[in-house]
Amino acid sequence: MNNNKNKDSFLKGALILGAAGIIVKIIGAFFRIPLGNLIGSEGMGYYQAAYPVYTLFLTLATAGFPTALAKLVSEKMAIGDYRGANKIFKVSYTVLFLTGLVAFCIFFFGAEYIVKNIMENENAYFAMVAIAPALLFVPVMSSYRGYFQGRRDMSKIAISQILEQLFRVVLGIGLAYYFMNSSGEALGAAGAISGATIGAIVSIAYLIIAYLGESKKRKAEVKASKNFKEERVSRILKKLLVVAIPITIGASVMPLVNMIDSVLVIKRLMVAGFTKAQANAMLGQLTGMAMAIINLPSVITIAMSMSLVPAISESYALGNRGKARKDTKSALKVTLLIVLPAAFGIAALASPIMKLLYPKESVIVGTILFSLTPCVLFLGLMQTMNGILQGIGKPIIPVIALSIGMIAKIAISYTLTAIPSINVLGSAMGTVTAYLVAAVFEIIYVKKSMKIRFSKKEFIIKPLITVLTMFVTVKLSYGILSGILGNSIATVLAIGVGALVYGLVLLGIGGIRKEEILTMPKGNKIYKILKKLNLMR
Repeated sequence: MNNNKNKDSFLKGALILGAAGIIVKIIGAFFRIPLGNLIGSEGMGYYQAAYPVYTLFLTLATAGFPTALAKLVSEKMAIGDYRGANKIFKVSYTVLFLTGLVAFCIFFFGAEYIVKNIMENENAYFAMVAIAPALLFVPVMSSYRGYFQGRRDMSKIAISQILEQLFRVVLGIGLAYYFMNSSGEALGAAGAISGATIGAIVSIAYLIIAYLGESKKRKAEVKASKNFKEERVSRILKKLLVVAIPITIGASVMPLVNMIDSVLVIKRLMVAGFTKAQANAMLGQLTGMAMAIINLPSVITIAMSMSLVPAISESYALGNRGKARKDTKSALKVTLLIVLPAAFGIAALASPIMKLLYPKESVIVGTILFSLTPCVLFLGLMQTMNGILQGIGKPIIPVIALSIGMIAKIAISYTLTAIPSINVLGSAMGTVTAYLVAAVFEIIYVKKSMKIRFSKKEFIIKPLITVLTMFVTVKLSYGILSGILGNSIATVLAIGVGALVYGLVLLGIGGIRKEEILTMPKGNKIYKILKKLNLMR
C-alpha cells in the first residue's frame, strides 16, 4: 500500500511541476517572442551575450545545493528525523546566501572587464549590470525550493515558479519597451534582462510566507523526533558538499560552454567572412530564438528529474531497490512519450513555426531550428537520467558524461562555424553531438548500475512507429492546409492534427499500458474514459 502511495506521489509531483513548467514556458513565450520582435536580432545578441555569463555565475553559486538539500531532507524525512531535516535546510540557506553574495560582487564589479576583454562585446555591459542583483536573491530562493522539494511539496515550488516568471515577463517587456524607444538595443536588452531580479524577489517573498505558514506543523515534527542524535554543522556541510560539488561542476559545464560558444561563434563567423553585426544577429537567432523552442519540452523532463531525486533517495534510504527500478523505468517511458513527438513535430514544422513566431527574421532561422531538433530527445533523456543518478548517489556521472559531450561540441563548433556554407549551423551540430554523447553515456551507466532491462519493443519500436506516423501526417496536413489557409493557421492546425494522430496511434498499438495509466494522478478516471471510447485494449 505504501509503495503505491509513494508511486502516486512521485508522478503527482512530476505532474504538478510539469504543469507549472508549461505555464512558465507559455508566459516565457510572451516574453521571448515579442522581445525578439521588439529589440531585434541585435538586441537579442546582447541579451544572450549576458545571460549565459549570469547563468554560469548562478550555477556556481547555487546549482548543487538545492538538489543536495532535497536529497538529504528526503532521507531524513524517510526515517522520521524531522529535526535533522530542518537543520539541513538552515545550513544550506546560510551557505547559499553567502555564495550568492560573493557571486554578485564578482559579477557586478567584474562586468566591464568581462565584456571588454573576454567577450569583446562592449554593448552587453548594460545587460550584465542589470541582471547582477538577481544573484543576491535567486540563491536564497533556491534554498526554499530545495527544502520543499525534499518534503515532496511540489505545489509551493510550482506557484513560486509561476510568480517569478509572471513578474519577470511583465516588467521585463515593459522596461525593454521603454529603454528601446529611448536609448536603443543595448539598453533595451538591459531592461528586458532586469526582469529576472524582480521575479526572484516576488518568488522568494511567497516562499518565505509559505515556510512561515507551516511553523506550527514544523515545531510539532521537530518535537516528535527527539530520539535522533543531532548532527554537527560541519558534518551536515560535508554531506551537502559531497552531493553538491559534483552537481555544481556538472551544471556549470553547459553554461560555461554556452559562454565560450557565445564568444567562439562570433569570432569564427567573422573568420567565415561575416561582419560583427551579422555574427551577433546569427548568435541571437541560434540561442535566443531557435534554442528557446528546443527547450520547451524540457519543462516536463526537468520536473521529472526534480520529482525523481527525493523519490529515489527515499527508496535507497529504506533499501527498496525494486521501487527505485520501477520509478526509473516509468520516468524514462514517460520521458520518451513526451520528447519523441516533440522532436519529430518540431522537425516537421521547423520553418513554419519560426515563420509564425518571428515573421521579420530570415528563412535560415527555420533551418537552425530543424538542425537542433535531435536535442529535444537527447536533452530530455539526459535531464531525467540526471535525477535518477543524483537520487542513487552518483552525481559525478552526469559531470563526466556532459564534460565529454561538451569537449566534442567545442571542437565541432570551432571547426564547422568558420566554414561559410555551414556558418552558425556548425554550433548547432556541436550542441546536438554534446547531448547525444552525454545521454548515451548516462543510459548505459544507469542500465548497468541499477540492473535494468529495457524492452526494445516498448522503448524503441512502438514509440518510433507512433512518431513516424505522426511526422508524415503533420507534413501532409501542413502541405495541404498552407495553400488554402496560409502559414499561421495551417501551422496551428497541423500541430493539433499531429497531437491527435499521436495519441490515437499510441493507444492503438499499445504504446501505453493500463497499469501505466493507473499509476498517473487521476489514472482511474483517465482509464475509464479511454475504455468507454474503446481506445484501450
